[in-house]
Amino acid sequence: MALTAPTGKAPLVQKAEAEERFLQMMAAERGAAANTLAAYARDLAAAREVVGDLLQADRQSLGSLAGAWADLAPSSLSRRCSALRQFFGFCLDEGLRADDPSEALPNPRARRPLPRLLSFDEIEAMFALAENDASSDKPEAVRMLVLLELLYGSGLRATELVSLPLSAVPRDAPLLTITGKGGQQRMVPVSGRARQALSRWLDLRGGGGKFLFPSRGATGHLTRVRLFQLLRSLAARAGIAPEKVSPHVLRHAFATHLLEGGADLRILQTLLGHADIATTQIYTHVESARLVALVNERHPLGGG
Repeated sequence: MALTAPTGKAPLVQKAEAEERFLQMMAAERGAAANTLAAYARDLAAAREVVGDLLQADRQSLGSLAGAWADLAPSSLSRRCSALRQFFGFCLDEGLRADDPSEALPNPRARRPLPRLLSFDEIEAMFALAENDASSDKPEAVRMLVLLELLYGSGLRATELVSLPLSAVPRDAPLLTITGKGGQQRMVPVSGRARQALSRWLDLRGGGGKFLFPSRGATGHLTRVRLFQLLRSLAARAGIAPEKVSPHVLRHAFATHLLEGGADLRILQTLLGHADIATTQIYTHVESARLVALVNERHPLGGG
C-alpha cells in the first residue's frame, strides 16, 4: 500500500510496486505483449543498477547513464531510454513523482536500417511462377499462390498469415479481420485476384482444422519456418537469390510500392497495424533513398 508523502510532495510507494504498476498499465491499456513487458522490466532493472531507486532518481543521476551505457549499441540505448521515459511519464501521471527527470536521459539518434526490397520485376517473376504452378489445381500450388497474394497484396506479418483462422476469411467480403501484435485487431483489404485464389484454396483445403492454412495433422497451422522455406524455394526457381526473400521483405514491398503509388502515410500505418506512425515513416526513408540513388545514377553530375 502506498505511503503518504509530506505535504507538497508526491506520494511514496516502494520501487517494485511502482514498476509493477507501470507494467500492468502497459499490458492493460496499450496491449503490450509478454516479450515487450519482459524487455521493459529488464530495461528498468538495468537503470536501477546504476542510479538506484528510480522513484528517487534526479536529473544528475539519469545523466550518468550516458557514461554507464556508453558501450551499448545505439538501438539498445534508444530502447532503454524509451522505457525510462514512459516509466517516468507514468509516475508523473499517477502522482508517484512530482517531476519528470527524463529530459536528462541520453538522446541517441539511431537510424533504423532500411528494409531490403524486391523490384517490381522480381515480384512479377515470383507471381508468374506461382500462378503457373497453381494452374495445375494442386492444393500445395494454390496454397502457395494465396500465401504470396496475402503477403504482398495485404501486407500481413508472417505470424498473422500462418495463424489466420477460417472465421476471419468470409468468402465474399473484401476485407480480412487480422489480430496483430498486442492482440490489436485491424481490417485489411483483399484484392479481387487474391479473393479468387482464396476461393480456390477454400475448395481444395478440405474441412479439417480451424486455420486457413492447417498443418498436416489439421490440429495446428502452417509454421513460420515452413513459410520461409516455401517462399525461398519459389524465389530460387524464379531466378531470385533466396536470401533476398522472406515474408517480411514482401511486407516491405507491399508498403513501399503503395507509398510510391501515392498512398497516405496514415492509411499505410493502419494497413500495416503499426501502433506508432514513426515505425511507418521508415518507408519514407526508403523512398528518399531510392530517389537519391536515381539522381546519383542518372543525373549528369550525380557521379561527381
